[in-house]
Amino acid sequence: MATAKRNPKDSLTSTWRSWDRSQWNAGHWLLEVLNVHHIELDQEVPVHQKTEKVPYAPELQFHRWVLIHASLPLVLHQLYIKYFGHPSALLAFVFYSLALEFIAVHETHVLRRVGHNIGFFDGDKHARDGVPDVGVGKTVKSLLSVIALRPMLAIFLAYRVDEAPSSIQWGWLIFETGMYALVLDFWYYIFHRSAHETEHLWKFHRTHHLTKHPNPLLTAYADTVQEFIDIVGTPLVTYGTMKLMGFPLGFYELWICQQYVVFTEVLGHSGLRMLATAVNPWTWLLRLCDMELVIEDHDLHHRKGWRNSHNYGKQTRVWDRLFNTSIPRVEGYRDNIDYVNTAKIPLL
Repeated sequence: MATAKRNPKDSLTSTWRSWDRSQWNAGHWLLEVLNVHHIELDQEVPVHQKTEKVPYAPELQFHRWVLIHASLPLVLHQLYIKYFGHPSALLAFVFYSLALEFIAVHETHVLRRVGHNIGFFDGDKHARDGVPDVGVGKTVKSLLSVIALRPMLAIFLAYRVDEAPSSIQWGWLIFETGMYALVLDFWYYIFHRSAHETEHLWKFHRTHHLTKHPNPLLTAYADTVQEFIDIVGTPLVTYGTMKLMGFPLGFYELWICQQYVVFTEVLGHSGLRMLATAVNPWTWLLRLCDMELVIEDHDLHHRKGWRNSHNYGKQTRVWDRLFNTSIPRVEGYRDNIDYVNTAKIPLL
């Protein structure tokens, strides 16, 4: 009986970084110039047995990281208004697209350094997958789509030329950022679980699941339909839901909400071996209810998930807990956490 051949486009072989660079195209060079690789080829990565304790990553450092990086573009925007007046929607789109790119690239650089320091989940069994030789173009396309479409959607929905960053309603912000993660995760949970359990939708999601040990560059590695749903569909429905609930959610508040989300998406696909929570202002409450999401939860979703799966949430475990689709952690369970030798995420 003949064995079905694997589609060459599904290959995860990643050797292109060691090729002669004369074989590279523009996509290879873009990834190299941005230096967004998950590891350095000439540096060792620590390997840990699953019974070794997992370092705890204090949550406050993540809030500090997100808020400082999210605030810098707002400060620059406010200074621009002071000296030159309010920028057009087009100029704001270009500025915030570049800001999103800078922040995401910088986060990738930082997480790579952390990875070389503490290693990755399941590292005793398998290294992190690299960007596939056959998927460099797809990876670049996905990254450019995120950088362009997310700010474009935010500008279209909420940007008002006569409003400045100083108009942020700080009293609402802590509620908006927490609720945004919860609502976004609800809509994402519905699509994500449906994509695993429905034949028609699985064909759009299967590419993202080719990787069992993802890295930050593979966060948006997916078919076009899923890309659109992730980048435009769920944020659009989330924004509409928030507005119907009565949240003001102006452009600058939306920018901060999205920075929390992007930070978590990149961190959640890093596989870093530490107990690090998908951070938002409500994490403390979610932890009390055993509904907080950590890196290992989504890592297990990739590693063990296929058709009928588990751990569908990407910002919280609220919906997984409520609908009984969460599974126990393998390395980061309560009795295997090192609260003394903690993991640090540097700002620079």
